[in-house]
Amino acid sequence: MAPKSGQEGETVARNRRARHDYFIDDTLEAGVMLTGSEVKSLRAGRASLNESYAGPMEGELYLFNAHIPEYRPANQFNHAPRRPRKLLVRRKQLNELLGAAQRRGVTLVPLAIYFNKRGLAKVAIGLARGKKQHDKRETVKQRDWQREKQRLLREKG
Repeated sequence: MAPKSGQEGETVARNRRARHDYFIDDTLEAGVMLTGSEVKSLRAGRASLNESYAGPMEGELYLFNAHIPEYRPANQFNHAPRRPRKLLVRRKQLNELLGAAQRRGVTLVPLAIYFNKRGLAKVAIGLARGKKQHDKRETVKQRDWQREKQRLLREKG
């Protein structure tokens, strides 16, 4: 699975905790099956990927626990905010993802929801391994050191 290029379009939601809690080994882009009111709500910039994950259900890949709030003007034709949403990936990618999740113990974490150049909603999925507490501390230490180093270089000129 070759990593896809970054999001070209408008990013709606980002899972900022993912890079703190996981080592992201690989990323890929997946389409999402959405209803009309969900698309309207996403275009309004309202979504949350906190505590969401991707996984198998009925032999397909689904996005679980992603919160897309109701679109008020849709009235009676609204959607359930946390319903499972089917992710659209090729069969070969699906088999690789599910195999990796079972064999290597990786987690499929959504990193962002965005609209591509053509206006289609996409989800960036990361193959992630969990970080231990000492790994998180090391990451914070490295980030602080990089920030301090940049500050010192600016001052010394």
